[in-house]
Amino acid sequence: MRPTRLLRDVLGVQDTVVESTYQEISSEGGQRDLILRVRPRAGQRGRCARCQRRCAGYDRRGHPRRWRSLDWGTTMVYLEADTYRVSCPEHGVVVAHVPWAQPAARHTHPFEDTVAWWTARAASSVVAEFLRTTWRTVQAIVERVVTERAGRTDLLSGLRRIGIDEISYRKGQRYLTCVVDHDTGRLVWAAQGRNSETVLKFFDALGKERAQQLTHVSADGAEWIHTPVKARAPQAVLCLDPFHVVEWATDAVDTVRRDMWNTLRSKGNTTQASNVKGLRWAVLKNPENLTGEQRTTIAAIAKTNNRLYRAYLLKEQLRAVFAARGTPGRVLLAGWLAWAARCRIPEFVKLATTIKHYLPLIRNTLDHGLSNARSESTNTHLRVLTRRSYGFRSPEALITMAMLTRSGLCPPLPGRSSKD
Repeated sequence: MRPTRLLRDVLGVQDTVVESTYQEISSEGGQRDLILRVRPRAGQRGRCARCQRRCAGYDRRGHPRRWRSLDWGTTMVYLEADTYRVSCPEHGVVVAHVPWAQPAARHTHPFEDTVAWWTARAASSVVAEFLRTTWRTVQAIVERVVTERAGRTDLLSGLRRIGIDEISYRKGQRYLTCVVDHDTGRLVWAAQGRNSETVLKFFDALGKERAQQLTHVSADGAEWIHTPVKARAPQAVLCLDPFHVVEWATDAVDTVRRDMWNTLRSKGNTTQASNVKGLRWAVLKNPENLTGEQRTTIAAIAKTNNRLYRAYLLKEQLRAVFAARGTPGRVLLAGWLAWAARCRIPEFVKLATTIKHYLPLIRNTLDHGLSNARSESTNTHLRVLTRRSYGFRSPEALITMAMLTRSGLCPPLPGRSSKD
């Protein structure tokens, strides 16, 4: 193999000619850096860096510039080349294209792909220390890689079943709205905000033709999601997330327990109030997750506290509705509504009214078995990203990281396929 081709393969670059190599003493630490003088192949010269179109030259003399490449062992490697400007009819005067790096980047493609791959799996500060760069450089590289790969991938293509949900990314009622593809599990769109205008922005990006191809949309009980979906995709079956419906019942049970505790405490029955306070997890947890002591507690409640026990049974009966699904689920739901309406527990009477309001959406959920589980999984992942990074300086930075890790935009390590 020719030395030039060997060097090109080691560097992981294409359409590049290595002219010479030399060492240089680094200003930091006094170590020796390896500098490789390179130039684009003849077919890659004189092209616009943005559109790759052949253009007339603008400069006669080149200006030397360096790009950081992946280290060779403990030696830092740089590519050095003379850069020229060209006059593009579409983009004006721009620096000519180089095949080993993106426009305006100071790092090679393999280096940036490596940074993006590691950042998807470790904190930016760890990646910066490992690759001997700065935290801000890592963030800039991630933004550049995500933007470049998103420009080559239409994340909104082929959507049929989607889930829409919001997540708080910072204190002070600051939210992101996220859209997840149920068929692939990928995050396909995210933006700052939690209102109808934000959802309409998604449908504007999706377009009228692709919006008409949606068959199912899952969401929680937020009307600011339901209204735009019904307006822009009326043919889509809108399903209410069962987890949120059961959560309403769980909150109602806890409200009953808490009111009972406050009543006993106000009457001076501190011992009984303390016992009721300790019942919280026994009545809120799913039966299959109860400990032996908590099962005994539930049995005691059935004998000594009829009101709280009925509230607990109503909550569990509602869980059984979504476990049954289909026609059996519809029958159980009708029975649950009749029971809740006459149970004489204000919290569940109110809940029955709420469920009647969302009854068509809940029936869609029972018939089609769609939930917001993938959206909640994505939200959990975003919380882990936020905690790992100790927060983000802006919502755009969080969205960039979310797209890198949850949208299939993370590049494989250089020299490896995505299946390796």
